[in-house]
Amino acid sequence: MSDPVHLRRWRMVLGRYAERSLPSAGMTRQEQRADRAMDYLYAREMERRGLRRDTRGKGGMGGRFGSMDPSQLTALGWLGELRALFPQSVYETVQAHAIDNLGMDDLLSDPDVLDALEPNKDLLKALIAFKGGADPAMREKIREVTRKVVEEIVRKLKPKVEAALAGRPNRFRRSQVKSMQTFDWQATIRDNLKNWDAERQVIIADRLRFHGRSRRRLPWTIILCVDQSGSMLSSTIYAAVMASILTALPAVEVKLIVFDTAIVDLSSEAHDPVEVLMAVQLGGGTDIASAMEYCEGLVTQPSRTIFVLISDFEEGGSVPRMLAAARRMASARVTMLGLGALSDDAAPAYDRRMAERLTGCGMQVAALTPEHFAEWIGGVIT
Repeated sequence: MSDPVHLRRWRMVLGRYAERSLPSAGMTRQEQRADRAMDYLYAREMERRGLRRDTRGKGGMGGRFGSMDPSQLTALGWLGELRALFPQSVYETVQAHAIDNLGMDDLLSDPDVLDALEPNKDLLKALIAFKGGADPAMREKIREVTRKVVEEIVRKLKPKVEAALAGRPNRFRRSQVKSMQTFDWQATIRDNLKNWDAERQVIIADRLRFHGRSRRRLPWTIILCVDQSGSMLSSTIYAAVMASILTALPAVEVKLIVFDTAIVDLSSEAHDPVEVLMAVQLGGGTDIASAMEYCEGLVTQPSRTIFVLISDFEEGGSVPRMLAAARRMASARVTMLGLGALSDDAAPAYDRRMAERLTGCGMQVAALTPEHFAEWIGGVIT
């Protein structure tokens, strides 16, 4: 490989641990800045694995890059460099690596640094996991960031969920909203038969008809029973958002329960996903049986109740009690759904054998995106 462009690219990929074989002397100033910014983060992982920086030999760093040493950067300065040097998508990816994979907790413990971070779902997950050890001032800052991220998720998700739950076409009510989805072609033809042009063999439609959509009155109770173990964090975020959207529906009562080995009823906070997420306590064991028994006690109209268990099904409590609770609810005609994942990628990691046993007790088990979850609810309550 004699092409200098390829050599510089490999040098950027491999970092300063390749300095002896691929010296950075030929790099531009911009490339050296990018190299320093990447080294600030990824060299930590290499050092954690026992590798040391090469400061000797050909192209060694000893003295040459004194002002460029990554130790000169602060977390806040490093974030500024990332913003200046890389596109937004790269910035967010590297930020996620720093927080999630490489454990740079200093990014979350300084209010000024937290202000500089890009609010997104990866940051939200890290903040929820971190908030337990935060002081009061940091918790307020975490709440601010959480609200920004949640509002963005709700903004994108709410129209899709409402569309999935909008109801079936009502051909007896004319719509003020005219679109192909509400175009009533049969009524249009019927109303314009008088405009038949025999010579051209066409109907000249001077009046188009559209039908409306009926708003459902849904006398249903939806119980969201959410496993708050760390592996279910993404699902917990979306469960909180979905609870707030469902709470706004007419004639729907939402019960929101989170659990590990303890059970917390957050039904009174279900309308506010920020408060729900600030109340979540990650970690601890998993007692699904007790949570299901608690939720069973909330059922007043079984045939109008949807019970949703969001969990990895890794039961740490009594399996016979858990299965018995599922069988009792099924016998009472409660509609049950077990979600191994409720997230935008719907990628579950759960105990499939336990899920199969719950299926045998009358529970449907799936992994769904929020939009598909809403469609499933719509199919049940139609």
